[in-house]
Amino acid sequence: MIKPRDVQACPIGFETIVLRSRTWDRLKFEIEYGLQRGTTANSYLIQADKIALFDPPGESFTEIFLKAIKQRIDPKTIDYVILSHVNPNRGETIKALLEIAPQITVVCSNPGAMLLPNILLPQFPEQLKVVKGEETLDLGQGHQLEFIPTPNPRYPAQLCTYDPKTAILYTDKLFGAHVCGDQIFDEGWTVYAEDRRYYFDCLIAPYGKQIATGLEKLSRKPAKIYATGHGPLVKYGLTELTFSYEQWLKAQKSQELSVALIYASAYGNTAVLGQAIASGITKAGVRVDSINAEAAEPDEIKEAIRQCSGFIFGSPTLGGHAPTQIQTALGITLANADKTKLAAVFGSYGWSGEAIDLLEGKIRDGGYQFGFDPIRVKFTPTEATLKTCEEAGTDFAQTIKKAQKSRKPKSSVNESQTARTEQALGRIVGSLCIVTCQQGEVNGAMLASWVSQATFNPPGFTVAVAKERAIESLLHKGSSFVLNILKEGNHLGLMKQFLKPFSPGEDRFAEVKIETAENGSPILQDALAYLECTVGDRMECGDHWVIYGVAKKGKVLEDGVTAVHYRKSGNHY
Repeated sequence: MIKPRDVQACPIGFETIVLRSRTWDRLKFEIEYGLQRGTTANSYLIQADKIALFDPPGESFTEIFLKAIKQRIDPKTIDYVILSHVNPNRGETIKALLEIAPQITVVCSNPGAMLLPNILLPQFPEQLKVVKGEETLDLGQGHQLEFIPTPNPRYPAQLCTYDPKTAILYTDKLFGAHVCGDQIFDEGWTVYAEDRRYYFDCLIAPYGKQIATGLEKLSRKPAKIYATGHGPLVKYGLTELTFSYEQWLKAQKSQELSVALIYASAYGNTAVLGQAIASGITKAGVRVDSINAEAAEPDEIKEAIRQCSGFIFGSPTLGGHAPTQIQTALGITLANADKTKLAAVFGSYGWSGEAIDLLEGKIRDGGYQFGFDPIRVKFTPTEATLKTCEEAGTDFAQTIKKAQKSRKPKSSVNESQTARTEQALGRIVGSLCIVTCQQGEVNGAMLASWVSQATFNPPGFTVAVAKERAIESLLHKGSSFVLNILKEGNHLGLMKQFLKPFSPGEDRFAEVKIETAENGSPILQDALAYLECTVGDRMECGDHWVIYGVAKKGKVLEDGVTAVHYRKSGNHY
C-alpha cells in the first residue's frame, strides 16, 4: 500500500527549515522518474528579519503544503518567494500563496520573469524582483543571500542561491535524485549512488556544456550543504558527489561525436521527448548538445551544427505552425549543415501536428538522411512512448558511430600485443542466454553470453549489459527479469530472433512462444531452463554495466546441455 502524500519539515541550519513535499509513487511520466522510487519536492524557509520561502511545490501538493506552512508561520509575514526555476506546474501553488499573501515579492531570474505572465495570470505578483546577474538580497541576521544564475536549455530560468550564514547552497535541479524516504540528509550516501547517476544521465548530461559553466560558478561558494530540489539534501557525500559530477561531465565533454538537439516546447511535452531521446544518445557514448531555440543565439546554433555529426529538431505545433524560433533555427541549420550529417524530427501536439510535417519536409528536401522515423506524440507522452524515444536516440547514435568507423582506415598491423591479448580474452566462453523483462507497457530482451554464477547464498550470478542496449534502462536495482538459458542444438532460432535489429518500441516477443513468470517477465518456452530474478546490484565497468542478479526461483524445462558461445577475439561478441 502506497503511503499518502505529506510534507516533512525539519531544521537544517540557523533560522532555516526544509519542507519536503513527499510522494512515494511516480510523480509523472518523465524519463528521469524511471526508477519509480517516488520523489520529494523540496522547499526551504529562512526566518530572519525578513522571511524568504524557496520553491513552493507543484499543484499536486498545493493544499497540504499551504496547510504545513500555516502551521509554522502566518503566510502574510512572508516577504519573498524565491523561484529557482519557473514552470507551469508550480504556478498553482504560487497563485494560491499570492491570494492570501499579496504582499509577497517574487524573486526569479530574468528568463523566469519572461515566463511568469503566462503561468500566473490573472493572479500576478504586485512586487517582482528580477535577478539579472550575481546579485544579493539581505534578509538580516547575516543571511546575505547571493544569487547565481545557472541556466541550461531545459531550465533557462534556473537560479541557485548561496547563504553564507549557514553555508547552504540551494542548488535546485543540480545534485538531486528522485528518491522518497524519511532521511533528510544523505547519511550512508553510497546507497543513493545509482539514483544520483541515473538522475544525472537523464537530466544533466544532455546539457553538459551549460552545467559545467554553472558548476564553475558554484565552486566559488564554500558550501557545507547542497539544498537540492529533489531527494535527500547533500551533506555527508558532498565532496564525493561534486567530484562525480566533474568526472561525469568530463566524460561527456571527451566524447568525439556529438548530436545537436534543437527544440522548443510550449507546454513541456516536447522537452520531455527531447530528454528521452538525449538519454538514449548519451548512453550510446555520443555527446548531446541540447539547444533551446527560444533562448539560443544564432552563433550558438551555427557552432553546434558545425561540430555535430547529426542534428535532431523537436517542435510543438502552435496555430498549425512551428514556432518562429524553430523555423529560424532550421534555416540556420540547412544553410550550414553538410549533407553527410544524419537528421531526425520529433514533436508533440494537441490537435494537428503540422509542425512536425513541416520540419520533416524541409529536411528531406534538403537531401538529408533520417536516423529514425519522425516521432509524433499527441498531448502527454506515455511511459511506452518515452522508451521508444530513448531507443530511437540510441539507434541514431549507433548509426553515427558506424558511419565514423567505416571512414577510419584499417590498421595494417596484423599482429601486436593488443591483438594477442584480445585473442586470449576471446577464449573465455559463456552460456548463451536471453534476458527478458516486462515493466508496464514496456518490454525488453537481449541475447547474453557474458553470464557467470557469482554467489551460492543467495543464489546469484552476473550478466554484462552494454550501455547502449535498450534493455539496460529496465535493469536497475530492484527490477525483475528472467534469465532464459538456451539449449545446445535448439538455440539458433532464438538467437536469430534476438540478434535482429528491432525498431524503437517494437515488441520483442511477437514471434516467440512465451508464458509469463510470477515476476511479470516473459519465459521463453523453447529455453532449456529459466531463472526468475531480481537485480540485486549493478556496477559500471567501462562500456558495460555488470548486473548482479539474485535468483528467486527457476526450473529446468527439458533435458539437454547449455548452448555455449565460442569467440576468436575478445574485442567483440
